[in-house]
Amino acid sequence: MKKEKKLKIIPLGGMNEIGKNMTVFEYDNDIVIVDTGLKFPEDNMLGIDLVIPDISYLEKNKEKIKGIVFTHAHEDHIGAIPYVLKKFSAPLYGTKFVLGLITNKLKEHKDIAKPKFINKNPGEKFKVGKFEIEFIHVSHSIPDAVAIAIRTPNDLIVHTGDFKIDYTPIDGKVIDLPRFAELGREGVTLLLGESTNAEREGHTMSESTVGETFEQIFRHSKGRIIVASFSSNVHRIQQIINAAVLEDRKVAISGRSMLNVTGVALELGYLKLPKETIIEVTDIDRYPDNEIVLITTGSQGEPMSALSRMANKDHRFVQIRGNDTIVLSSSPIPGNEKSIKNVINKLLVTGANVIYESLADVHVSGHACREELKLIHTLVKPKYFIPIHGEYSHLKHHHDLAVSLGMNSNDIFILENGDVVEITDGNLTKEKKVSSGIVLIDGLGIGDVGNIVLRDRKILSEDGLIIVIIALDKETGNLKSGPDIISRGFVYVRESEQLVSSSKEVVMKSFEKCQEKNIREWSNIKNALRVSLRDYIYSQTKRNPMILPIIVEA
Repeated sequence: MKKEKKLKIIPLGGMNEIGKNMTVFEYDNDIVIVDTGLKFPEDNMLGIDLVIPDISYLEKNKEKIKGIVFTHAHEDHIGAIPYVLKKFSAPLYGTKFVLGLITNKLKEHKDIAKPKFINKNPGEKFKVGKFEIEFIHVSHSIPDAVAIAIRTPNDLIVHTGDFKIDYTPIDGKVIDLPRFAELGREGVTLLLGESTNAEREGHTMSESTVGETFEQIFRHSKGRIIVASFSSNVHRIQQIINAAVLEDRKVAISGRSMLNVTGVALELGYLKLPKETIIEVTDIDRYPDNEIVLITTGSQGEPMSALSRMANKDHRFVQIRGNDTIVLSSSPIPGNEKSIKNVINKLLVTGANVIYESLADVHVSGHACREELKLIHTLVKPKYFIPIHGEYSHLKHHHDLAVSLGMNSNDIFILENGDVVEITDGNLTKEKKVSSGIVLIDGLGIGDVGNIVLRDRKILSEDGLIIVIIALDKETGNLKSGPDIISRGFVYVRESEQLVSSSKEVVMKSFEKCQEKNIREWSNIKNALRVSLRDYIYSQTKRNPMILPIIVEA
């Protein structure tokens, strides 16, 4: 009897974290990748711009890769694609809006050969290597989001992507629940289900409720209206535009990402903005305040965003006025709460009216709450289940939800990034891990900043730097000048003359000991100077600055 081929599922991102979503499916020497996301750096990742998955496993197996398939166009699902394509090339499969935003993103990376784009619509089935893929329309906070059915000759896998169940979506395209039910009747081996809102009871509110709130706000606002939102939430932007048109207001757009996304959405027909309504941000002062709506970036308090620059009074074209109404139409991404509150406080100081989520229904989530998750589980009826897309608490709550619906806990697998599960003869088992982790993006550098560099940055940010310079005679090795001490971020030398003077004495005594012991290697001398000065500085200040000895020949 011929042995059945194994199907491997390997998450390289999105487990025990929010963001960086990436899952590998491997069958009979063919690999399909679902999503290539990024996440934003944590507070201790000083100077880091972005975080992407470690794809070393894929680099080792790049000849097997048949394609990359995308569920939707949020950054935590497509943001790493430029960096992935620098390592290997593969055809990209996605809906029209996804591929449009990826095309726009790749324009910023000139060193990447243009990949093959293959546009597929919800409801289509297509082959990628030995896999059959099917896109299933779902509702989310961005157009063209899909769940994915993945078939091998023996198994059917359903990957929900990010979704919610919205019965009154802005584009009129309701989630394809009948297709989930049909797949459930066919027999689903494994469900991978998003877990972002698995802790929240009830149902997620419809996006259309936000439009009703906007209409109320716009009707009663006497001055300019400034709305900050996620640039990717095209349905939200459409509702802002609809409310502006109702009140005969002109619409201006500010912020690079907002301009990029709305440009793509308008070009592809996902956004309807009457030509007579749109104006340039440079022209807003030509109109009365009660005729202006400004749509901008900055809902997460990002330091360089348009709204933050307005709050800090250094935006080139927009100065906040006391009669302005400012709406933050989003909820805080975990970790951004402090930045957002800081921006709100600065805006309030100007006298403007600031409206945010806790004051009005100006935002709804794009993710399914518990009752919606229960419906998908009930329709799909999987044999096995893996909760995805969330921190451990989200994954665990989703696990418990599945158990409450009758699943055996032994058939539910909470994974970590790099874990491998295999399906053979309809049975799922957990195997050895593969290489996984994070790669840090700093400017143009990809992965050249690691733990040691971050540790040094942390020390520099907390305690500063002391540079010790001595000059040695080239012939004899005797001290010719110095020691000189330079402080950066530790103390101001002129105001701490006693500490600097005594530090020089400590360095001098340490150098003399090296000479007495006939220590001539510069590395050994530097280490002796570093240790002696470090101990002295800590005894005097209880601080640990970075100490950098420099020896020059004279």
